[in-house]
Amino acid sequence: MVEAWYMDESPEDQRAPHRLRPNRAVSLEQLRRLGVAYRKLDADNYETDPRLKEIRRVENYSWMDIITIQKDTLPNYEEKIKTFYEEHLHLDDEIRYILDGSGYFDVRDMDDKWIRISMEKGDMITLPAGIYHRFTLDENNYVKAMRLFVGEPVWTAYNRPADDFPARKQYIKFLAEEAQ
Repeated sequence: MVEAWYMDESPEDQRAPHRLRPNRAVSLEQLRRLGVAYRKLDADNYETDPRLKEIRRVENYSWMDIITIQKDTLPNYEEKIKTFYEEHLHLDDEIRYILDGSGYFDVRDMDDKWIRISMEKGDMITLPAGIYHRFTLDENNYVKAMRLFVGEPVWTAYNRPADDFPARKQYIKFLAEEAQ
C-alpha cells in the first residue's frame, strides 16, 4: 500500500524521506481530493496483466514506454535527476507505473504544502494535469517505470510559476469544488 506524508523543509539530500517530526501521514482519500489517483497492480506480470490491459483500455492509454532511472543506464543522469526534481506541471495527466525499484513523487496540497508519496514496485499513480509536482529517486537510486499517455506522448514540463495555463486554471477550479 502506498504511503504519503507531509514533508519537512530540510535542504538535505532530496532522496531522504523528509518526514515531519512527528510524522503527518496523508491518506489515499486526501490524495484523491487533490486529484491524485492510486492503484496497486501486479508488476511481476505487467506484460500479461488483464487489469493493466483493462485500465489502458478504459483510460485510453494508447502509448507507453519503460524508463529505467539509474546512474549507469540513463544518459545525462545528473541533469535528468535535477530536471525531474524541479517543481513543474504538465498540460496532460502524468501516469507512472513502478515496475521495479522505488522513488518519490511530491505534490502540493491545497495550502501549497509538499506531500511526499513513496512509490514502489506495483504502484501506479495518476497526477492530474495542472498539479504542481516533482519526482526523485529515493536512497536506493533505482527505479524502472512504465510511462503511459493518451495519444502521442507530450514530455513538456512547465516550471513554476505556470499559473496562466488552462490546465492549471482547471485544476484550481477542481480544488475549489473539492473544498466545498
